[in-house]
Amino acid sequence: MAHVTATAASTTQDQVQALAQRIDGEVDATPRRRAEYSTDASNYRIPPQAVAYPRDQADLEATLDAARDLQLPITMRGGGTSVAGNAIGPGLVIDTSRHLTRIIDVNEEERTATLEPGVVMDTLQRHIRHTGLRFGPDPSTSTRATFGGMIGNNACGPHAVAYGRTSDNVVALKAIDGTGRRIATTSDVPGLDDLVKANLALIRTEFGRFSRQVSGYSLEHLLPELGGNLARFLVGTEGTLATVTEATVRLVPIAPHRLTAVFAYPDMPAAADAVVPMLAHSPHAVEGLDARLVARVAKARAGGIPHLPDGAGWLFVEVGADSEQEARAILKAITRDAGTKSYRYIEDAREAAQLWSIRADGAGLAGRSEDNKECWPGWEDAAVPPAQLGQYLRDFDALMDRHGVTGQPFGHFGDGCIHVRLDIPLQEDGAPLRAFMEDAAALVASHGGSLSGEHGDGRARSELLPAMYSAEAIALFGAVKNLFDPQNLMNPGVMVNPAPLDQSLRRPAAKPLLASGGFAFTHDHGDFTEALHRCTGVGKCRADAIGTGSGFMCPSYQATGDEKDVTRGRARVLQDAINGTLVKGLNDRAVRESLDLCLSCKACSTDCPSGIDMAAYKSEVLHRTYKNKVRPVTHYSIGWLPRWLKVIGLVPGVVNAVLSPRWIQKTAVWVAGMDTRRTLPVFAKTPFRRTETARSHAADQIKCAPTENRVVLWADSFTDGLSPEIPEAIVRVLEDAGLEVLVSAGDACCGVTWISTGQLDGARRKLEHLLEILGPYAVNGIPIIGVEPSCMGVLRHDIVELLPDDPRAHAVRARTFTLAEVLTGRASVKPREGWEPPRLDDVTAVVQPHCHQYSSIGFAADRELMATLGATVTEASGCCGLAGNWGTERGHYETSVKVAENSLLPALHNAPEGSVYIADGVSCRTQADDLAGVQGRHLAQLLAERLPALP
Repeated sequence: MAHVTATAASTTQDQVQALAQRIDGEVDATPRRRAEYSTDASNYRIPPQAVAYPRDQADLEATLDAARDLQLPITMRGGGTSVAGNAIGPGLVIDTSRHLTRIIDVNEEERTATLEPGVVMDTLQRHIRHTGLRFGPDPSTSTRATFGGMIGNNACGPHAVAYGRTSDNVVALKAIDGTGRRIATTSDVPGLDDLVKANLALIRTEFGRFSRQVSGYSLEHLLPELGGNLARFLVGTEGTLATVTEATVRLVPIAPHRLTAVFAYPDMPAAADAVVPMLAHSPHAVEGLDARLVARVAKARAGGIPHLPDGAGWLFVEVGADSEQEARAILKAITRDAGTKSYRYIEDAREAAQLWSIRADGAGLAGRSEDNKECWPGWEDAAVPPAQLGQYLRDFDALMDRHGVTGQPFGHFGDGCIHVRLDIPLQEDGAPLRAFMEDAAALVASHGGSLSGEHGDGRARSELLPAMYSAEAIALFGAVKNLFDPQNLMNPGVMVNPAPLDQSLRRPAAKPLLASGGFAFTHDHGDFTEALHRCTGVGKCRADAIGTGSGFMCPSYQATGDEKDVTRGRARVLQDAINGTLVKGLNDRAVRESLDLCLSCKACSTDCPSGIDMAAYKSEVLHRTYKNKVRPVTHYSIGWLPRWLKVIGLVPGVVNAVLSPRWIQKTAVWVAGMDTRRTLPVFAKTPFRRTETARSHAADQIKCAPTENRVVLWADSFTDGLSPEIPEAIVRVLEDAGLEVLVSAGDACCGVTWISTGQLDGARRKLEHLLEILGPYAVNGIPIIGVEPSCMGVLRHDIVELLPDDPRAHAVRARTFTLAEVLTGRASVKPREGWEPPRLDDVTAVVQPHCHQYSSIGFAADRELMATLGATVTEASGCCGLAGNWGTERGHYETSVKVAENSLLPALHNAPEGSVYIADGVSCRTQADDLAGVQGRHLAQLLAERLPALP
């Protein structure tokens, strides 16, 4: 019997209870869970009655049988990245991504793999990498897209030019239809063969006209001359006919030699015109990108993008062969037929990967227009025969002009498939969307195209199918649906008897929530609601749970695997809290549950292509929730830590002595709201501000005038009270490099713990005081060198959101640098000519990049410096798990340890004897000490101890 969590209405609760009696997996009907699954990556919001997580295939079958008996509509969900509303529904959402993740068999000889529907595509790719095989199609969401979803939507991706669609790569399926039949062949569905025979002429003339015609049911696969293949037919039916319980898919050999080239054209249509001649040479991928999207990517990425040849429309072309000579010959032939003299061959594999990632992140980055308007899917992936693509794009540009909308097109030009998100105004109602979609459907049909080229029709386009199919074909869809699902329980509202395309839209129901004393949300027009709706649902935040992506985003999700604990799930709950239909406002318990395990690591602000900053959203919610109210004790204890450090700094020896008995320390930790398995730090005997180094380098207002080599060292509160040896080491290194070092005066606290606990009024006061001290130097162009990454992150990011109208804040943001940025020439001041840092050839190190440095500053300078100096480095690829105050709070310890076990602890345990642990962040050093007994060091200390001894 399943565990059930339910607080729904009585009728629904009875259904949910009855369902739970019959299955082993979890059933959840709480408002929070329903909010998390109420939308996918589309424009639509339909809260389900419940969400189920079957434990295995037998449990999935039991769930389907029970739902059918209870008359609960069924919607299947994997990664939840469907952009057409295919993965949401009004009854029971069944999530296969949690447990149905077995790769059952890999047959290298037959080149097949058999797997469950919840297997993520990249998981299979990694599993079979040693065989030299791969699954051919590769959608941009491959790090989180499940095979169940790929089969449902007939996913394709860039390499479909070479390997075909998912339907071309499915060998066999086991499925259960809407009547409960277990089906694998056409004979398992009574009446299907007869229906096909009665409509042969219709099917032969209207279906399978070109490779990306995936709208509607792909009835051509049932033709006798094509083998009457039920498995291939079910691919792309979007869960409206049957649920896949197991799939056997075809694998293809990986070409050992692959080359990439970029061809430039005056515009996108001109690039499209060049595609057909290229296809004659069998490229593996031909992707098109528009200057509008490329500009967005270049702006979003701190390191920019690789150089592109001159043009305003580009084709990225990949070729593959058994030998490099053969691959180069193919590329040379393509170049001859490319119709342009502006091109570039990409020889470096890492640079090629960076180029292809522009395309992969397109869906998220296209969520905002060039002038920062919200953009939406809907007309997301239409396709036309490649020979028609250039003219279609010209006509599509004219259509956008007529409707007064803009977009940033890109896509699979080799297959004639175009992706675009449009700044259609959806804030009020769906009328503009309907008007555009109806005209766009007529346009694509006039070019012999398909409403969808790989994402399915869903709720976005099913209503428009009559634009490209005859009335007889539409009637045939209904007849097929009736054979498989006569009760219309399988994903109702999609494909057959479709819901109106402007019904159940998410955005019109989300009313403005203007900034109010917290963050300014300047990039979202001062509207918290608009900020939350940056979440497009593409789900990149789910990727790292399977070991892909950067490793930093959503560390709690990596630990739990629960949609509650991923950026997207939290965004959906907050969106619903503002909508107010399921979650009743920001004070609702569901919001607290959703945000509880958010570490405020800020990695999503960098890794999410949509620009989500859940750390800021959590802080804003806490600010609004507790404003003028009594707060949790940790907000006063850990949230005011810099204040307590200042007091402790008066008598640190006494405090250390009092806290030395373990029982006293545990009592103090418990009273402070912390987990008693945590220990308090040893406070510095002499805070940095009282050291001889600080006094002898004290800055004053007279020294605000810039010089060629003057810098200001800013020792934050944590560094001052806990680790004064670190700023002393930084002073030594900077002076050895020929720089004049000033030490900032007074208590210049950035308020980072006030920010993380949502005490934004207090944080603003702290920053205003900080600007009194550091502002004059920044305004006059003197670089500020920070120590603690989390504090520098505030100055490089949050400060302008809390003080957007203070020019000093913007100056401080622009003038704050890390030590590594100075030493590698990235700062506005550089070491003296000829100076070289001490070598680190004898150093083997585990290095932990701080999350806030990763997200707000970047770790490239540190990485480059250590490599240049000869250190042998193992870089932890994820959060340490402590995250400032979060990991010390009661209720977070177990998750904190699980996060550490993802990257940090294995790196420490596997490090060679004598290795050094380098961590510039106090949280990272504390976590390693607490969990592994390893003492961490700041990079500055490592460098300073190798400098010549002072006279």
